[in-house]
Amino acid sequence: MAAPTKRIVTDWDEFTGRFEAVEEVQVRARVGGFVTSVEFRDGAMVKTGDLLYVIDPRPFEAVAKQAEGQLADARAKAELARRELDRSLTLNQSQAVSDSIVDQRRQALQAAHAAQTQAEGALNAAQLNIEFTHVQAPITGRVSRHLVSVGNLVQGDNGASTLLTTIVSMDPIYIYFDMDEATYLKNNRLYFEGKRPSSRDTPNPVQVTLAGEAKPSHDGKMDFLDNRLDASTGTLRSRAVIPNHDLSILPGQFARVRLIGSAPYEALLLPDTAVATDQSRKIVFVVKDDDTVEARPVVLGPLDEGLRVIREGLRAEDRVIVEGLQRARVGAKVSPHPAAQSSGKTGDKT
Repeated sequence: MAAPTKRIVTDWDEFTGRFEAVEEVQVRARVGGFVTSVEFRDGAMVKTGDLLYVIDPRPFEAVAKQAEGQLADARAKAELARRELDRSLTLNQSQAVSDSIVDQRRQALQAAHAAQTQAEGALNAAQLNIEFTHVQAPITGRVSRHLVSVGNLVQGDNGASTLLTTIVSMDPIYIYFDMDEATYLKNNRLYFEGKRPSSRDTPNPVQVTLAGEAKPSHDGKMDFLDNRLDASTGTLRSRAVIPNHDLSILPGQFARVRLIGSAPYEALLLPDTAVATDQSRKIVFVVKDDDTVEARPVVLGPLDEGLRVIREGLRAEDRVIVEGLQRARVGAKVSPHPAAQSSGKTGDKT
């Protein structure tokens, strides 16, 4: 026999979620050519800027050399046009050449400058193509396998560029889950009553239990609620962000997500072993003042640190049979003995 435990608890709502990467990138070739080397190990962690592939740069280096020559020629022509304009301006002051000649020389200089700018752009584009032959990791994360091996020809056209590999970020990681409409309405009501902050404005805490685990192993915070409920499922797409420093969680994994579902409140708790089932209702056996047994219907709440929250049906001063329920008979007189105090730490916190 024992009295209910009284303490402050918080309810949690539980959902099934799936992990997804915060960032996911398809690494594609930006220039065409033959792959000369693969610089990463399949499945390894890479950092932003790490070299992944090398595409043969020699054709692009040749184009860059050609562009350098064209730029030098354009600069020389621009310099010649400038000198001819200066001479014509000097001669025009003594009326040795007409204004029309000066205008022609000025237009020739402008055309030479335009050609120089065009040549500079062509050289910059050629140099960019040389840079693009060294394919680098755009984000930090775990790289997939190489999809193109050395010696293969890749395409760099924007519409048909060759996929080389993919990278997903690992830390932190998102977990997406669908909140049912009833839970959303309950949380919304608590928000307007000032009893629970909204996850839209506040990073409410979440706890994550991975497959095969008995209790939560990762903590996180709410990060996103969608702007509408899915009409076909009646659920609200939700997201939390979870630290993944040890990189143990992979995108695509399933997990159980627990989101804070109430303000802290005082509750009465009992061991789950003290609760019996009578057809469709839950009951506990209470020892009355005359030491006779009474079956008391109760409304159960969630488990909290191994003890079951009793929402209705009990008082703090009640004496509850927690052991030997199979011998308890309603109306029978018993000789109650205090039970050993349960630590309440063995069960899952749900």
